[in-house]
Amino acid sequence: MERAFPGLRLESRVTEGRQLAALPQRDEWLAEATKDGEFPFLCNGDESYPVMISGLQKPASLSPGGQPLFEVHAKLPLDAAGIAAAADVLEAVAEGARAYWGHASPEGYGSEVSEQMRRSAHGPERSPRGLPMLNLSRHIHLPEIPHYLGWLNYWSAAAAKAIGFPAPAHDAELLTRARRTASGGWVVQLTDAPLDYDNPAHLDALLRAYERFPVIGGRAG
Repeated sequence: MERAFPGLRLESRVTEGRQLAALPQRDEWLAEATKDGEFPFLCNGDESYPVMISGLQKPASLSPGGQPLFEVHAKLPLDAAGIAAAADVLEAVAEGARAYWGHASPEGYGSEVSEQMRRSAHGPERSPRGLPMLNLSRHIHLPEIPHYLGWLNYWSAAAAKAIGFPAPAHDAELLTRARRTASGGWVVQLTDAPLDYDNPAHLDALLRAYERFPVIGGRAG
């Protein structure tokens, strides 16, 4: 993240009392703090402009294919600087974590995605926004299949293969906003500006992407 976001230094932690504490020996602290398999909150120490990263284990019972996984979560403000750096930060975090897939999206995106989760076989076929319903992660049979789409999407080489990207005959528009990563994965941007569900053009772009990749969310394949 520091290499991807100019001027960023993640040299503080969040205490159990939700206070900021400086980490003069950050790398040594991290080596000790991650021994139990978790990645505690690490941040830039600026409450007026918070940038942070953390990681947690996801048990096999809740994970695709019944395999335990590790989730990494990063946060940065989506001001002009954050928007400019978002794709680089997503790529850096995903490649550094050797992720199957990932996304970068505006705050509040999770509540929108939750409206798409299929919790019953007899539930609706579309979300209130008209988007397709998605299977819960534990019902997706492969860990490399993305659970949903975001504004910026990271697909590892394995994830891209699983969903069938790229197919030049179908993905010409997406490829104009896509780039290859060093590991052979992709960073794909759905809309020029951060995804806004209240923007009909953005909602249409999201719907078209879901229609193009029916494997995402465990809907097919």
